[in-house]
Amino acid sequence: MRSDLVQILKEYPVIAAAKDGPGLESACESQVKVVFILYGDIVNLPNIVLKAKKCGKIAFVHMDLIEGLDNREISAKYVKEFTEADGIISTKSNVIKAAKEAGLMTVQRFFMLDSMAMEKARRHMDYTYADAFEILPGVIPKILKKISLLTNIPIVAGGLIIDKNDAYSALESGATAISTTNKSLWNL
Repeated sequence: MRSDLVQILKEYPVIAAAKDGPGLESACESQVKVVFILYGDIVNLPNIVLKAKKCGKIAFVHMDLIEGLDNREISAKYVKEFTEADGIISTKSNVIKAAKEAGLMTVQRFFMLDSMAMEKARRHMDYTYADAFEILPGVIPKILKKISLLTNIPIVAGGLIIDKNDAYSALESGATAISTTNKSLWNL
């Protein structure tokens, strides 16, 4: 699955991050191939994912942001069994592992707040089940470069990418793709 995700991100390195219904509508109307679903609850999540799938998108559910899901392995099984999601995003290694074992693609999210956070991310990269890493904020080129040299797993730069310069800078610094809620960047 990792090779499939790598190929998709190489072909179109912009990921739509939909934080609400209108955002998902815009993502469906855009040329992006991958949508990160950042909203919903366990009741409406299956329909949200179905909407993304019906418009031909690869759908990733951000487990940490869905109301009613927690950071336990059973939540990954729920997404696999009750939605048509292709993958999940989480900051939690145990959820990433469970999702991988359930047959979902996985993106592990790291917040680069300081050197300790970077060291923690590096340790996780040594034994991860993730198909890709999302690094936030995505506007830290020097750190993106360092992280891209630590692993051969795709890096997604997300957070605070507000214009084309930010997007291109992240990609030139070693990110495989960017994720953004900024709809004006979805058709780069």
